[in-house]
Amino acid sequence: MKLDEQTRGDFPILSRIVNGRPLVYLDSAASSQKPRAVVEAMTRYYETSHANVHRSIHTLGEEATELYELARDRVQRFIGAAARQEIVFTRGTTDAISIVAEAIGRTLKPGDEILVTDMEHHSNLVPWQVAVRDRGARIRSVPLVGDGVLDLGAVDRLLTERTRVFAFAHVSNVLGTINPVAELVRRARGLGALTLVDGAQAAPHLPLDMSELGCDFYAFSAHKMLGPTGLGVLYGRRAVLERLEPARGGSEMIKEVWVDRATWNDLPWRLEPGTPPIAETVGLTAAIEYLEKLGMDRVREHEQSLATQAVDVLSAIPGVRVFGPRGERGAVVSFAVDGWHPHDVAAALDADGIAVRAGHHCAQPLMRWCGVVGTSRASFGVYNSSEEVALLAHAVAALGGAP
Repeated sequence: MKLDEQTRGDFPILSRIVNGRPLVYLDSAASSQKPRAVVEAMTRYYETSHANVHRSIHTLGEEATELYELARDRVQRFIGAAARQEIVFTRGTTDAISIVAEAIGRTLKPGDEILVTDMEHHSNLVPWQVAVRDRGARIRSVPLVGDGVLDLGAVDRLLTERTRVFAFAHVSNVLGTINPVAELVRRARGLGALTLVDGAQAAPHLPLDMSELGCDFYAFSAHKMLGPTGLGVLYGRRAVLERLEPARGGSEMIKEVWVDRATWNDLPWRLEPGTPPIAETVGLTAAIEYLEKLGMDRVREHEQSLATQAVDVLSAIPGVRVFGPRGERGAVVSFAVDGWHPHDVAAALDADGIAVRAGHHCAQPLMRWCGVVGTSRASFGVYNSSEEVALLAHAVAALGGAP
């Protein structure tokens, strides 16, 4: 049985009719839809076990704490982390990156450098811009070549002893480019630089093993991997996290507090101030269990097939330009239609019940490299089918001249 045939009935929202047509949801890179198992797990938590965590010995408090910490264990296993202490729950990928940037920013000195790339999402640019501000440090960026891959020669030129952090995406949210994480990490570590990988577009689609990637930090969001909104994960190598001074304070992240000083809690709780997103971690556990039952190798194969099909059929339409590598890529395909603003393309497709993303995708430096103000973007999940890709191509081909 094909993956979409196995999964589609598990997603209630996909039975919707939009503008008189069955919904074709091709916007999973922005936020995936949720299987019934995730919705039911969160409802069950609220109906039977809701309480605050780590603060009480009563039954509900202990049940909530157990569910919360179980989610940490499931994430650890899912990404191949060495220890549960390396899993920090955050509000999302943006928040996870900001936690690291805020902490490292306090230690930056004049002449220090942060290295990024020209394909980064704003979430992996702006926190570093704030971090270097007024500290005499600067940001440098790896350019792109060809059909949107990193210039690896430039990486060697730009990585120096002054580089404190090399922050880069695992998978581009526009081009679908899959970067060679382990190789980039090896080069950075050889010069003493830390590495932070934005895994928002990788964790839902690729098998992950932190021991193989070797990065110091890895960030991703639950809502892109069949889970709820408002929750993210920051993985950090334990030896590095131990050295990371918390930049945010209060509540669970302390051991003892005096009026003028405090001592920090153990990992990972020292980096989780305040009441955490408890119900959301329950939903993430259910999402991980759902993906694990499917098998991440199978997920990758299915979505790669859809992306390849989309590149082929869209590229064959006159007046349509497809961006990114033609070979292996992530589960996103961005395209432009001659004479059409990407927002107009998205509106026209929505009239046919097809949901795609449009705009600069929070990657304006990359849009400038592409030479466009924005693109339309189709992105895929476990519930999408080759028939839906064909419907997309048919609708795009029918656009014809300018609106």
